[in-house]
Amino acid sequence: MNDMVKNLILWAVIVVVLMSVFDNFSSNTNQTPQISYSQFIADVRSGQIKDVNIDSDNRTIVGHKFSGEEFTTFSPGDNKLVDELLNYNVEIKTSPSQKRSLLVDIFISWFPMLLLIGLWIFLMRQMQGGMSGRGGPMAFGKS
Repeated sequence: MNDMVKNLILWAVIVVVLMSVFDNFSSNTNQTPQISYSQFIADVRSGQIKDVNIDSDNRTIVGHKFSGEEFTTFSPGDNKLVDELLNYNVEIKTSPSQKRSLLVDIFISWFPMLLLIGLWIFLMRQMQGGMSGRGGPMAFGKS
């Protein structure tokens, strides 16, 4: 019984660690309120927008209003957006897109399968007595 409790605690710790790792690798959700692109353009024309940060893919726009409120919107590919922002004295910042490395992508995609294979091997070894010669349910053919 004592070994079973130790194994349960070990597996609980492994599950908690894996959940925290996958939570860190999951895509970050924006906590800023999202506004429509039409509302964004209306706010620019009314002089309410202080600055914007446009992602390098020219799709994601994160900005601040003069009231201090932060917002997020997505551009439909408006080619005249930068000219419009400059006409209304909006400070424009850009940032490069952040891509994950190939190693991280491989780790994320293959890790669950490798974990399942490792768990399967562990359970098969436990069923066979851990290959330590002490027997088990699968050792009846050895006698």
